[in-house]
Amino acid sequence: MPLMAEIAPANFQQIEPGDSPESILEKAANVVPSARQLAYQQREFSGFIHFGPNTFTGREWGTGKEDPQVFNPTDLDTDQWCDTMARAGMKMVVITVKHHDGFVLWQSRYTQHGVMSSPLEEGNGDILRDLVKSCRAQGLKIGVYLSPADLYQMESPAGLYGNLSSYSERTIPKPVAGRPFADTRTFKVQADDYNEYFMSQLFELLTEYGPIHEVWFDGAHPKKKGGQTYIRDDWYSMIRELAPEAVIFGGPDVRWVGNESGDIRATEWSVIPMQAGAENIDRTAEDLGSRQRLYDKEYKALGEMYQPKRLAYTVAEVDTSIRHGWFFRDDTHQQVRSADDVFDIYERSVGGNGVLLLNIPPNTRGHFSKRDVDSLLEVGARIRETYGSNLLEGARAPAAVLDADDTSFWQTGDDQRSFEMVLGAAQLINRFMLQEAIATHGQRIEEHALDAWVSGQWQQVAQGTTVGYKKILRFPSITTDKLRLRITQSRLQATVMSVSAHYYRERPPPVSITRGGRGKVEIALVKHRFGWKPRKNLLKPAKKPPEMHIHYTTDGSDPTTNSPLYKAPFEYNGGTVKARAFWDESASALSVHTFGITKKHWKVVAVSSAQKGSWYKLGRDSRVASRALDNNPDTLWQTTAGDPLEQFLAIDLGKIQTLSAFVYTPPRGLSPGEGLIISGQLQLSDDGENWRDLEAFEFGNLVNDPSQRTHYFEKSVKTRYIKLVRTEAALGELTVGAAEIGFIP
Repeated sequence: MPLMAEIAPANFQQIEPGDSPESILEKAANVVPSARQLAYQQREFSGFIHFGPNTFTGREWGTGKEDPQVFNPTDLDTDQWCDTMARAGMKMVVITVKHHDGFVLWQSRYTQHGVMSSPLEEGNGDILRDLVKSCRAQGLKIGVYLSPADLYQMESPAGLYGNLSSYSERTIPKPVAGRPFADTRTFKVQADDYNEYFMSQLFELLTEYGPIHEVWFDGAHPKKKGGQTYIRDDWYSMIRELAPEAVIFGGPDVRWVGNESGDIRATEWSVIPMQAGAENIDRTAEDLGSRQRLYDKEYKALGEMYQPKRLAYTVAEVDTSIRHGWFFRDDTHQQVRSADDVFDIYERSVGGNGVLLLNIPPNTRGHFSKRDVDSLLEVGARIRETYGSNLLEGARAPAAVLDADDTSFWQTGDDQRSFEMVLGAAQLINRFMLQEAIATHGQRIEEHALDAWVSGQWQQVAQGTTVGYKKILRFPSITTDKLRLRITQSRLQATVMSVSAHYYRERPPPVSITRGGRGKVEIALVKHRFGWKPRKNLLKPAKKPPEMHIHYTTDGSDPTTNSPLYKAPFEYNGGTVKARAFWDESASALSVHTFGITKKHWKVVAVSSAQKGSWYKLGRDSRVASRALDNNPDTLWQTTAGDPLEQFLAIDLGKIQTLSAFVYTPPRGLSPGEGLIISGQLQLSDDGENWRDLEAFEFGNLVNDPSQRTHYFEKSVKTRYIKLVRTEAALGELTVGAAEIGFIP
């Protein structure tokens, strides 16, 4: 057996000033997850619940000024939530017990801004209490999202957030007459009023609703006040004491993957150089833990340069929503991810060394809507059908990789970099899963490849980089009776704890619906995302794919085989197109795209500025501003910093049009938050000169989720001239912009 590294495994390793690249790499190879991190990663797939006043107001971020009476679920059913999530394959649920608006979903002692002041059970309702009971019935763990931001405590006259109170010794929890705690533990901290309030509420959650298995701290802040700071180290210490099994998101245990779209890095390292905690790294960077990053003497994070102090283990959590947006808005316009999409995210995130946290927002009744449920149940069925059995069972292979024992593993050596798996009979395979022994040896595999025995010789069918907790390799279906796993690069001696082979029953692929600048709609099959190429032409499909047909509709109905057959691009002025691919009796997931009216005859009639200059009317900036109308999301209109006038863009639609909604596509390629319009005013004109207000709009959470947004008008309007006026930009930016502006007929 090869020699083990001399450094003892630990949750982090200190980097010393004189460490050589070799010693740094050795330290990185011996960083292992804590017991709570390992248990968290083994749960793999969790549900996220965003529920609150926003559910009833249609906002993505609340204001803190909402009347608690607006929160009125008429048929709350947390049992339905948990039954659906358990059948989808989830193992834990995290709920927003307090979002940025400050409204609380439990009977807190410390505020009246919550369910206690709502119509729910005449003020006696407790969403968290009901959810905990439902979770226990389904065997689900529970986690809580407690937003450090609190707009109610900012906006209220007696609010505690940023009230400039002094720091002094406080006792947590703060005593409340008539409501003693059964748990008599207390904590002495140096805190101001808001930290005392926040920690007292956290104490309630951890002692009266536990055991809690994840505490979720959001880093987003709609705004701040009074220079408010947080005593995070005290928060973390109290969590460790009261909920020792809980991982902390946005803290030392779990980090944001860096986007809200469901993507994970192709190379996802859990061992990362950082200064103190996971919150001190640039979580959006493409490279967090490569050799180059480990060796860097200066590591850039959050715009500052500093010496990395240690190598720590942090788990990437992929948080995304099954709906477009975190809160329920409606069952008419709000898009819901298909089972194809969610299952793809599941395989890439869980199978990419991450954990998937999928948001399912309850509707105004207090139920998961049918479209969400249908998608989730299909995902659960696919997980069980695909991964419920191992096609390598009974194969000739190293016993340690097939024994279902987390403490045994196969390990590389100087002359041992691969192993074979000989099946009892040829099998149809298109998935291969492998895991490292991260609990004892950490994450070490840097590159690996999978070969299949085809036509009398080995052929590479898939390759990958990092493995960590789990890697799922996906490739076109092949029939083979022998596989070979090769570890082509690693840190020290790599381990393989477990392997399995699977077959995902192929279904018609989804279709994409696009429209070019000439206004013609194109519908096409979406190609798979495996990125697989055989070395030679020996690998052939396991079976001939059936002939597929695409059918579509433009009248709002769902397409069937009796709907129009797509043959070629077609002219379409705007509205909703739905399409599906069909083969035999199977159909792909429904694809839906709503197009704005064609922009063929649009032109800019006035603009405040566009990159340079101030106000021009049909001047040199109008050509630059027209980039917001060119059907190309990679170009943009952006204003000049410090416009002396209001920032706006006025458009001539070419003729009088009937409009039902405004569509805003944020600019791409700028720094995070730059150019984003988070609120504005739309104006109408009969002549392009004199303007009147139509409606104000607001887009929440654009910085973290800079996706296309749609504002639906209260009622349709007719106009030829329309103006977009900026009210507020994200992060206090001086410039705003748009990749595209559109209107739905």
